[in-house]
Amino acid sequence: MHADVSRPADRYSPLYFLASLGAGGLSVSFFMYLFFWVKHPDQPVPVFEDIAKAFLEGGLLTQAMIVVAYLGIAVFAFLHYKLLIWNISQYRRLKGTAKWEELTTTNAETQLLAMPLTLAMAVNVGFVLGMVLVPGLWSVVEYLFPMALIAFALVGWLAFRQLGDFLGRVLTQGGVFDVTAHNSFAQLLPAFALSMVGVGFAAPAAMSTTPLIAGVSLIGSTFFGIAAALYAVFAAITGFNSMLHYGTARESGPTIMVVVPIMTVLGILFLRQDYGMNVTFGAETAAVENLAFLSRLLTVQVLFLMLGFVVLNRQGYWRQYIFGAEDSAGAYALVCPGVALSVMLHFWLNKGVVAAGLFDKFSVGYWAIAALAVAVQFLTIWFVLHLNRRHFGKIGRGAQAVPAE
Repeated sequence: MHADVSRPADRYSPLYFLASLGAGGLSVSFFMYLFFWVKHPDQPVPVFEDIAKAFLEGGLLTQAMIVVAYLGIAVFAFLHYKLLIWNISQYRRLKGTAKWEELTTTNAETQLLAMPLTLAMAVNVGFVLGMVLVPGLWSVVEYLFPMALIAFALVGWLAFRQLGDFLGRVLTQGGVFDVTAHNSFAQLLPAFALSMVGVGFAAPAAMSTTPLIAGVSLIGSTFFGIAAALYAVFAAITGFNSMLHYGTARESGPTIMVVVPIMTVLGILFLRQDYGMNVTFGAETAAVENLAFLSRLLTVQVLFLMLGFVVLNRQGYWRQYIFGAEDSAGAYALVCPGVALSVMLHFWLNKGVVAAGLFDKFSVGYWAIAALAVAVQFLTIWFVLHLNRRHFGKIGRGAQAVPAE
């Protein structure tokens, strides 16, 4: 790394994986348009043939929606993989340096989990690209599901290996975990990574017609989902206790909102499992149960968003790291809640409100909530572009990317 830098990203932190993660999440968020607004009667998700038919038979608004969805998926998928490749390259350079030694001997070691988190997103984005771009994909999809399960299992193994290194160190060597630096929700990053692996693992449970594949998917996703939930509870309780004692670490303030994407990812995981149990194994779930379930998750998200904004506003985080003279790689943690809230609103609306009969699909009330989801999505897009200009643009400020602990 050069001594003279022209952009914050030149002083690398593993938290820059979150820049790639956010772009991947935005790509998937545009798939929500197709998922909920394009008919796909022959399979649980829309594929190229369904989208092409809707485009040819639909009106101008339908065609415009599909064009916007494709552009959004393509642009942010490209950005996602571009930033992923850059991060992997920088990560390899970081290993073995003095900064690496410092990173792996402090609380900040869990930042390394941002890599498997983003790799799991990369597999999800790849599947979305396949569905919308590859004709005839569904005819061979049963052969792809085992490959997807293997890919997610490998990413999960990487996540557990990194987490095992951290827990093995802090739980066997007394005094190496700094409780005074635990005053944030930064330690929830491993839970986020495990939940992302779990939601990917759950996809075949919802889409495969082979009971063995669906069953393996159900069992594996349960393992990762429960592991994520347990770790999240542990890290949140201990982190909140430290925050009450020492206040929230200024550079780690955005981590309070990491609960939001964890709720969305785990919510989709359990919905996929529920769909698979209904279709493949004959279980029955009332629509109102999904409405209640998703409403609970959405409530948790709103509460933590409110708490996060209170803390960030009181700390002056926006003035310092978003619009001010300093830069923090941890600011990218604010992208995930925006993406997650937008996606959750789509699921809550379609799988909860509409399915339970509160609104008719495409009614005025429906479009009011859908418009809110889209507004959150585009606000998040603006925020991503703003952060990318600050961190990756040659702005000549040379500010250091501050890693959250």
